[in-house]
Amino acid sequence: MKIPEFLKLNSKFCWVNLSAGVCCCCAALRPRYKRLVDNIFPEDPKDGLVKADMEKLTFYAVSAPEKLDRIGAYLAERLSRDVVRHRYGYVLIAMEALDQLLMACHSQSIKPFVESFLHMVAKLLESGEPKLQVLGTNSFVKFANIEEDTPSYHRRYDFFVSRFSAMCHSCDHDPEIQTEIRIAGIRGIQGVVRKTVNDELRATIWEPQHMDKIVPSLLFNMQKIEDIDRIGPPSSPTGGEKEENPALLAENCFRELLGRATYGNMNNAVRPVFAHLDHHRLWDPNEFAVSCFKIIMYSIQAQYSHHVIQEILGHLDVRKRDSPRVRAGIIQVLLEAVAIAAKGSIGPTVLEVFNTLLKHLRISVDFELGDRRSSAGSATFSTSSKESDERIVQNAIIQTIGFFGSNLPDYQRSEIMMFIMGKVPVLGTTSQSLDTSHLGDLGTRRIQIMLLRSLLMVTSGYKATTITNALPPPFLDPLLSPSLMEDSELRQLVLEILHNLIDRHDNRAKLRGIRIIPDVSDLKIKRDKISRQDVSFMKKHGQQLYRHIYLGCKEEDNVQKNFELLFTSLALTTIELANEEVVIDLIRLAIALQDIAIINEDNLPMFNRCGVMALVAAYLNFLSQMIAVPAFCQHVSKVIETRSLEASYFLPETIFKDKCNLPKSLEKHEKNLFFLTNKIAESLGGSGYSVERLSVPYVPQVTDEDRLSRRKSIVDTVSIQVDILPGNNTEDKIDNTEEITFEALKKAIDNNGLEEQEKEKRRLVIEKFQKAPFEEIAAQCETKANLLHDRLAQILELTIRPPPSPSGTMTITAGHAHYQSVPVYEMKFPDLCVY
Repeated sequence: MKIPEFLKLNSKFCWVNLSAGVCCCCAALRPRYKRLVDNIFPEDPKDGLVKADMEKLTFYAVSAPEKLDRIGAYLAERLSRDVVRHRYGYVLIAMEALDQLLMACHSQSIKPFVESFLHMVAKLLESGEPKLQVLGTNSFVKFANIEEDTPSYHRRYDFFVSRFSAMCHSCDHDPEIQTEIRIAGIRGIQGVVRKTVNDELRATIWEPQHMDKIVPSLLFNMQKIEDIDRIGPPSSPTGGEKEENPALLAENCFRELLGRATYGNMNNAVRPVFAHLDHHRLWDPNEFAVSCFKIIMYSIQAQYSHHVIQEILGHLDVRKRDSPRVRAGIIQVLLEAVAIAAKGSIGPTVLEVFNTLLKHLRISVDFELGDRRSSAGSATFSTSSKESDERIVQNAIIQTIGFFGSNLPDYQRSEIMMFIMGKVPVLGTTSQSLDTSHLGDLGTRRIQIMLLRSLLMVTSGYKATTITNALPPPFLDPLLSPSLMEDSELRQLVLEILHNLIDRHDNRAKLRGIRIIPDVSDLKIKRDKISRQDVSFMKKHGQQLYRHIYLGCKEEDNVQKNFELLFTSLALTTIELANEEVVIDLIRLAIALQDIAIINEDNLPMFNRCGVMALVAAYLNFLSQMIAVPAFCQHVSKVIETRSLEASYFLPETIFKDKCNLPKSLEKHEKNLFFLTNKIAESLGGSGYSVERLSVPYVPQVTDEDRLSRRKSIVDTVSIQVDILPGNNTEDKIDNTEEITFEALKKAIDNNGLEEQEKEKRRLVIEKFQKAPFEEIAAQCETKANLLHDRLAQILELTIRPPPSPSGTMTITAGHAHYQSVPVYEMKFPDLCVY
């Protein structure tokens, strides 16, 4: 066979198998794209990429984009061969060429080329060489920053998510290499997030199987942040810091991930955080957990904040059986999240939040009392530690409820106040939704105190336009329930809640502490004209407030703080709600309190009696200066001056000292030490006040709650005697106990004396109905009706009770029937049956 001359001149051709008559050209017949790819690789890899040939390859790829997929496949083939043969110099050259082709080509034909590119990146990430892993990560990040014109419906990044997450947990023995690989893994995750979020199929990255790998990898690196208290928007460290510090890079990536989360995938991004904190036991101590959720709340969109709060509450339900410190750590995280969310959108689940917190409050009290019962009789250190830990949980819940409620709008806050008040257990009623039946009296008291403390925080700073909005009847009635006043601490909390709601001009701080104020004008009290709504409120519910204060002063366990809060209650009522009628009612109430201390029907200790006298002195001194009636001020000042000289224990500055000499009795004191009704009436009558009602003693109204409560009722229900017109004065009580003598019998026979007494009684009744306020008359009539009903019920119970039977009578207790038999010889038969 004769070889052509033009082929002989070309030394680059190689001929084989000439005997068979077939020739094969290895170079001249190869495709142009392969020749261009081969030309970019130098003989020595240290020389780097051949730039001139790279420009030719780039021009060819741009001119013929349909060849891109073949160029990519051939580059991938060469790179795989070089990786296997450990020729890393040529690997670097191939990746550099791929990067330049990616940056230069932006046509639709780049899609097949990307597949070859990602295949090469995967090869590098699979290798055990740290340099190649970093190289592949850098190329992937460059690719992630390229915006494609059309979405790719078949491309998935599952491998890259798994591989980059594994790199974030690198534990190489060399710290520098370890840090380098971790940084590469974080940057790779950031690239995957950016690429998939910008893609139309971005929902795939938010699937739980991906988030369960991405989020823990970022949190693992964030744990080493030195400044864990950093909050707010993401910081802007220098580029060098970002590249060198895996913690900062992971935090920025975590913020970016959460910032791209939408309504449908928010929960998938947050749930892995709980799993990571549980697995690494980061709830106690919870500094890192708090830091994480601060980042979450500041990074997500404000309208999705309630999703995070719901997830925290759900996790709290899951971990309700854990140790108190773990639950306290979760609640503390909830508090921080609520503090941020309250400034934006809370969402429609406000009541659900409070309901869950109150449920866990009851659970905590149950745990505390259960530990106390199980360790009864053995005071061990571990038991006291558990109880203190449960107190930490309870205080955290109260702070969260209070902070959450205090940051709500007024219309939502009023609903929350009603909701919490409805959860307070009241003795004698069974309609409360918060079950405390198994907790006993001690547990019920604990629940009452904590709920009132949380309600106190919710009402802090609440400024209602009218007092009716602040104290609606469904809220006021249970708040002033007598069952809540059986304990000194409970009464203090109730009074403080009233102060928050009544004080609309921030005067409470000026009235702190019970004292004789020399000049009230120095306090610079702020007040507005009483509105019609407030006047109407006092007409309807003023008797309830007076009654609450009256009963509060009669408690034996009162301490100095109780008297201080009672004084503040009277003063705030005067400032915010007092017109002329209310002023007269408050004076009648003050005189009635003075009578409590003087007559002492309830056998109060001497300290309490002197405390009540000091309370009346401090309040009348304040009231006289507020209404500015000179004669009234003169009378009050004269009594206070006399007390300071002769009976200083009737003044708050003396009685509330640590060491105060108390008198043995108050019966021997002269009238000039007391505030007299006739003197006050004379002083106010000259200034235009209607003082007729001052002659009618104040009598608190009796409600159904008095019969349900454990306290002594205002009306003595022991006797079965029924008085049609019972007297209210002490003189009547003295007359009832008068000894029967000859003179008394002679007066009883005298008809003229009887007629005069009847006329006097009629005159008093007519005068009372003419001058007393309608509310008081209605209250007294209601008291008589209730008294008659109680007496009638007792009489019917005694008369209609079935006689005992030898066979026994059935009684039902706790749902079980019991039979109690009575022996025949112990039975009492009627006289007609015995012969």
